[in-house]
Parts: sequence; C-alpha cells; structure tokens
Amino acid sequence: MNQLITRWLFIIAGLLITSLGLRILAIHQFTFGGTAGVATILDFLTTWSWGILFFLVNLPFFVISIQKLGMRFTISSLVSITAISFLSEWFQVFQVTPFPDWLATIVGGLFIGIGVTLVLNNGSSLGGIHILALYLDQRFKINRGITIFASDFLIIFLAGILVGWSNALLSVAAIFIASSIIGRYKKSPINEKQVQEEDAQFSAMSTQVQK
Repeated sequence: MNQLITRWLFIIAGLLITSLGLRILAIHQFTFGGTAGVATILDFLTTWSWGILFFLVNLPFFVISIQKLGMRFTISSLVSITAISFLSEWFQVFQVTPFPDWLATIVGGLFIGIGVTLVLNNGSSLGGIHILALYLDQRFKINRGITIFASDFLIIFLAGILVGWSNALLSVAAIFIASSIIGRYKKSPINEKQVQEEDAQFSAMSTQVQK
C-alpha cells in the first residue's frame, strides 16, 4: 500500500509539473508534440477547449493500451489524462507574465521532460504517443525518447503552418529538451509478469464487486 501511495504521489507531481510546462509554452504561443500537439492544432481550428480536445484525441490509443500494456496501466493512464485535462483548464485562470522566448523554451521543455518522466517511470502515461512509445520500447526495444521526438517533429511541422515557423522552431527545441530527459532517465514501468498479476487481481476484484 505504501508503495502504491508513493507511486501516485510521484505521478501527481509529474502531472502538475507537466501542466505548468505546457502552460508556459501556451503563453508564448508555442505548441508541443504528441496528442498535446494535436489538441493544440485543433484548438487553433475550433472553439473547443484544449482540455476537452486532449481528452478526446487520446481515447483511440487506449485500445492499444488495453490489449498490449494491461488494464491497470490503462486505467492509470486514463486517470492521468483526465487530470491533465482539468489542470490545463485550471492553470488558464492564472495570469502569468511572459518572459523571453528562449527562456520559455528551456523552462517549458525542462518542466515537461521532468514531469513526463515522473509519470512514465511510475507506471502511468499521458496517453497517445506515450502509450505507443512505451509499447515500442517494450516490444522492440526502441528508445521511447526517439519515438516521441520523431512523432512530435511531424506534428510541429503541421503546427508551424498555423502559428508560424519561428514559434515552430522554438517548439521543436522544447520538444528536444523534454525528449532528451525522457530518453535519458528511463526506467520502464512495464513488467509483463507484474502486469499479468495486477490484471488478474483487478479482474478478481471486479468479479467480487459484481457479486
């Protein structure tokens, strides 16, 4: 139980740090990659809020998560994504004075890299590309930092068309900083034996509740 509480405390800390990093980038009209970047692009094109779009964009990736990464990991990721969606809306209430773009790039990238690493290394994820990256890491030993950076670069290219190439290049720099941290401080949270045991426990608990 103590280990579970500690894990979730780290996840919550990671979610808060990540949300703050995303907020810093948003203030300077930078974007990020992954499903956060997709949500940002859709935010530019629609009147829907970023938090709702981020939640909806991530839903299809849970099919992969349930089938390949286990029920416990999927539920944990769903909770994290829901939390990020709410936190992103909450942080918009606070007015933050913009600082130099180069500093926003560094600080935003560092915050997101540290935050996502805390979330991933404690058995959760922020959905979308992170779920795909964890699966490729587990299945094919492809460094998750490389997967995230490659996919994010493509998304930023699309964002550059909408927000301008200067902001897009600085966004790529932020992604590089974050991805470097994520790839360097890697501790795979996916252990097949552990996933099977936890899924079995989850199924047993669900059966007892139904009875």
